[in-house]
Amino acid sequence: MSSRADFAAAADDLAIRVLGALRGAKGTALVARHIDSAPDALAALAAIRVIGADTFSPYVLAGAAFHAEDAAAVARSFEAFPLPGSGPSAPVDERTAAWRDWATAQLLSRLGGDGAWRVDAAQPEGDVALADTADWQRWSVRMAQLATLATPGLEGPVHDAARGAALPLSRGVTRSVLRRDFPTAVRLIRWLAWLAHEGVPLPLEPLLALEHVRLLGGESPRTALDLAVARHLLEGRHHQGTQEVRT
Repeated sequence: MSSRADFAAAADDLAIRVLGALRGAKGTALVARHIDSAPDALAALAAIRVIGADTFSPYVLAGAAFHAEDAAAVARSFEAFPLPGSGPSAPVDERTAAWRDWATAQLLSRLGGDGAWRVDAAQPEGDVALADTADWQRWSVRMAQLATLATPGLEGPVHDAARGAALPLSRGVTRSVLRRDFPTAVRLIRWLAWLAHEGVPLPLEPLLALEHVRLLGGESPRTALDLAVARHLLEGRHHQGTQEVRT
């Protein structure tokens, strides 16, 4: 049976593979290879759900070729684990997971070209807490958990909430840095980078914050991936259009 350590190791492995592709490393079917080479296939499939929409960052941000084997691997991860609750009565952590799955499914469908790789991951409904930034500390923690949605090509209520909350997001970054919670800080910086990419005025300079976190926060594989995605957004480097699946 897979342990928590197995799941964490598999997520780090996939993050490293995605980061390599985002930085320009050539190769084929990186997600499929992640599963094929894993000592624990179930943990490898779970890692795809953990990394979520970031699995597609080499294709969305750098224009890498998307392979049919990768599409099939992502679809397998949805078959292996049930979808979380997404209705108004579902717990917050389940709705957060549902948002992440929704983002992954959206990009899978889009990059799949002919729609063959479609997953029925519903957009959560009635998530009114997204727009309530009065308790900005708690709100910013949740937005950090939703950082994989800070990706060009995705659009929904989470993005609407971010557009109207540049100040709470900036406060969240500052608080996280002061608490030396660098993983949370860099995920919130991703939202600021996405807002900058959208042309939204910001009260905090995201590139300076990014460099600060990079220097002090270390580079675990997942933090390094968050840093790389944020830098792509801030430097205006992302692929225009949709890649078709390469078979």
